[in-house]
Amino acid sequence: MNYTAGIDVGSTYTKAVILSEDDRQVGRGLVKTGFKLADAAERALQQACAQASLAQSDLAYTATTGYGRFQVPFRNVNVTDLTASARGARFLFPNTQTILDVGGQTMKASRLDDHGRVRSFRLNDKCAAGTGAFLEKTAHYLGFTTEEIGPLAATSKEIVAISGVCAVFAESEVINHLSQGASPADIMHGAIFSLVDRSIQLLKRVQMEPEFTLVGGILRFETMVRVIKEKLGAEVNVPPGDLVQYTAALGAALLARHRLKKVRESGGQVAMLPATA
Repeated sequence: MNYTAGIDVGSTYTKAVILSEDDRQVGRGLVKTGFKLADAAERALQQACAQASLAQSDLAYTATTGYGRFQVPFRNVNVTDLTASARGARFLFPNTQTILDVGGQTMKASRLDDHGRVRSFRLNDKCAAGTGAFLEKTAHYLGFTTEEIGPLAATSKEIVAISGVCAVFAESEVINHLSQGASPADIMHGAIFSLVDRSIQLLKRVQMEPEFTLVGGILRFETMVRVIKEKLGAEVNVPPGDLVQYTAALGAALLARHRLKKVRESGGQVAMLPATA
């Protein structure tokens, strides 16, 4: 059987997905990226292979995506994260028109055409206040871990506004709110509300239209999804469970399948690409 793999080398986490010939997910892996990008890709893929009971040599084609996609020496092709997320989102939700992807260091909004290609996009990667790192830093200031963000925000009774457009200024606001007796849950809710405001601005800039699909690690927090739905005034698609973190890796594996088919139809040879800076 011809298995294909997709590896999303993100700034915070690296994810891997292995697909069978009939596009079933047979293995997944997730590790912290760190500063050794090729090593993170290797470890994530090893996890996925172990889950699928496969050896890496059983993989017919591997595609990489994410900001570290060029650093993986065993890739056959690399694709942008926008392209990979679009393919993954359309696979999971075929009527997807607009995608919001909120990761640890970037936020991306994209609108697709009728063929599932990216028609327009906008990025917010200039400041941590517009990314998932903003929530992680806020949690740290409050004395909580990233994993506790969702449960903490879920206990909020009201929203404490965080108006700072810079993570540094937002930190000062958080400290000030704490000194005035605001609850950590309400402050976290306010931080999520602030991040959602920035995401809605990006969506407007790509001339958003339904259906909406939300992906990226930060979208695993139910409060984040709920606030986005309220702001949009529309239903949204969210991949179930932790699949929300794997959408780009899934898309890369699907694109690997497509590329493998093209190579074989043309009579070409499957080759590895060199790692580049």
